[in-house]
Amino acid sequence: MTDRYASFVQSGAGRALVKRLGLPDPPRLRRHTPGDPLLPGPALLGAATGGRLAEPVGKILTAAGVELLDPVAGTTATEGTPQRYGALVYDATGITDSTQLRQLYDFFHPQARSVLPGGRVVVLGTPPAECGSPREATAQRALEGLTRSIGKEFGRGVTAQLVYVTSDGDAGTLTSLEATLRFLLSGRSAYVSGQVVRVGAGRAEPPADWDRPLDGQVVLVTGAARGIGAALTKVLARDGARVVALDIPAAGDELAAVANEIGGTAVQLDLTAPDAPTRLAEHLAARHGKVDVVVHNAGITRDKTLGRMDADRWDSVLDVNLSSQERINDVLLERELIPAGGRIVSVSSIAGIAGNRGQTNYATSKAGVIGLVESLAPALRGRDISVNAVAPGFIETRLTARVPLALREAGRRMNSMSQGGLPVDVAETIGWLAWSASGALSGNVVRVCGQSLLGA
Repeated sequence: MTDRYASFVQSGAGRALVKRLGLPDPPRLRRHTPGDPLLPGPALLGAATGGRLAEPVGKILTAAGVELLDPVAGTTATEGTPQRYGALVYDATGITDSTQLRQLYDFFHPQARSVLPGGRVVVLGTPPAECGSPREATAQRALEGLTRSIGKEFGRGVTAQLVYVTSDGDAGTLTSLEATLRFLLSGRSAYVSGQVVRVGAGRAEPPADWDRPLDGQVVLVTGAARGIGAALTKVLARDGARVVALDIPAAGDELAAVANEIGGTAVQLDLTAPDAPTRLAEHLAARHGKVDVVVHNAGITRDKTLGRMDADRWDSVLDVNLSSQERINDVLLERELIPAGGRIVSVSSIAGIAGNRGQTNYATSKAGVIGLVESLAPALRGRDISVNAVAPGFIETRLTARVPLALREAGRRMNSMSQGGLPVDVAETIGWLAWSASGALSGNVVRVCGQSLLGA
């Protein structure tokens, strides 16, 4: 689906009109292409007094090929020309009192106009629940307001995120912090902004090659025949995964085409069938002996206002979008087909956070997916299996193409990017959570919505 307004804005006449009338100005987003550098320019790394992450983060960024500059270097050597940055990264873990929040202003205020288009802002903090005092927890919670506001202010495709990193970390923590920084700073995160990511402790294994972070991993993708699912199979295969693409028999031709294109395997299966979990488990055991990553992407909509909705619309949406995930998880976990270090990634929706008129069934199912992630994460910690979710906002697919024009335009423009996302934006985010290096991330719900104005 083409966003004609965004295309018009990129033209000379369009740019002049947008500037004169103050219309929404969708930037050209920096998306990932294999071989791209992590950033379009150097990074400025700063830290509050007593911060604990600046040193390891500096090593991570240097190893990733990022040029690091010192905070005091505000100009280049050429005639005092202001320096431009591909990213601003700030370690705020040393802030233990609200009076110390001034250090954020001192770092970001002089650089507010220095970030290149498509640049990144990342703030690192301590989870408030782990803080040693109420004052420290208060100050660390304040970081969310900072990053979300920066995401709305800086414009030009610049994103801003907050990463809470456990203070009780291990080797897995640093590995997953590296994975998170490599995702958030790169073009993979083009449509992710204003998010809070929590990096805990746990099993996480760095890849031999960060360009192929899923090399040799077996990944199951449900709902793989079209849209986000089809884009996801391509991203996973690009990153080295052996993809098992699953969809209903009615989508068999499209599913076969997707699987053939990426060199994966296709499984035609109705997930609502009583024997579906058992049949799927037997297939995975026979063909692969395990499944390293399970991506629950399959989903349907059956929209009606609650007062006009028949029971079948309610039941079918809840069964496909939520209950089938629980049944599959139960069988795969019971048969130990998801090994230690395995990952489960579920697709929720911004509707599950904010609700949506005419979608009580869909919103209920997607809020349930968030509940699944939040409840399973601690339960599976002892088995070294992580569970996370992504919550897409307005994504340009065949489904959103059917939305009435006024609502479609509202969905596109009511976010910090002033445009809809693409299926690949969701796929890249799922791909990051599927990396073995992301194993210490668990219980996260990451919105892929361009920092939508709807919801939390």
